[in-house]
Amino acid sequence: MGRHIHVIGIGAGDPDYLTVQAINALNDTQVFFAMDKGLGKGGATRDLVALRRQICERFIREPGYRFVELPDPKRSTETDYREAVFDWHAARARIWAAAIATELAPDGVGAFLAWGDPSLYDSTLRILDAVSAEVDISYDVIPGITAVQALTARHRIPLNEVGASVLITTGRQLRARAVTGSAVVMLDAECSFLSCPPQTRIWWGAYLGTADELLVAGTVGEVGTRIAALRAEARARHGWIMDTYLLQAPD
Repeated sequence: MGRHIHVIGIGAGDPDYLTVQAINALNDTQVFFAMDKGLGKGGATRDLVALRRQICERFIREPGYRFVELPDPKRSTETDYREAVFDWHAARARIWAAAIATELAPDGVGAFLAWGDPSLYDSTLRILDAVSAEVDISYDVIPGITAVQALTARHRIPLNEVGASVLITTGRQLRARAVTGSAVVMLDAECSFLSCPPQTRIWWGAYLGTADELLVAGTVGEVGTRIAALRAEARARHGWIMDTYLLQAPD
């Protein structure tokens, strides 16, 4: 049979977001490998690993599974962004390959619990592809509720305008070009929405699906500075933040 890995999307924070397929995969797993996405030291690592443990405690019917926590290599800030990310992924792949080889039996089942969905701004699948060149593994993917879905549900809005497209991008890319139509922005540590025209509509959310959830909506001119201040205060309090937002350009 060989070693098998489940990549399980666990949703945007609320344990109720887990699908039946995800719960079945949790109950099929003997070893969970836990590593946060580099969102910060201390609080981020404790909170995100603790939430993964709570999900397992809630949904796994039989005891006996184990958690293996992996150290996260530091991503360089001295080189080109894409080069730094590729090097970071390679370092993670080496750590994961060693852990799977030593912690998981030759016919065992392991899992990585991906925040949201593994397809959206998550490195798990790229890294496992590299791991498979070093360790004989197979893996499957169980989709999860994304932060995008949670955001639109909590604001009670559709993602797209009638017959229109939606761009999913990052804060870095938003700063490089103007928004036309609708755009979902993720991974924005610089509050890039502040560079948008003041009439731009914004629906913002942080810690979606958790007890610390924050929601703000309005135009950038009306609520932009408030969001920036709220984001800075929340990040200082928790030591980390996960947020995303939907922009709609003025007509």
